[in-house]
Amino acid sequence: MEEKIFTGYCRCLDQSRMVTVETEAGQPPEIDCDYFLCVHRMQCPIAEQITDFLEK
Repeated sequence: MEEKIFTGYCRCLDQSRMVTVETEAGQPPEIDCDYFLCVHRMQCPIAEQITDFLEK
């Protein structure tokens, strides 16, 4: 299992936020925010970091 913490500004909460992402082989990632459903995902600095992390 790998765990990573990302920080940045969350437009949904209108404040800074720390988001934890946990990955394990063969399992979907556990993300401590609404990453997959967030309406601000395309403009979110945290989502950008998460996407880069998941693509590696």
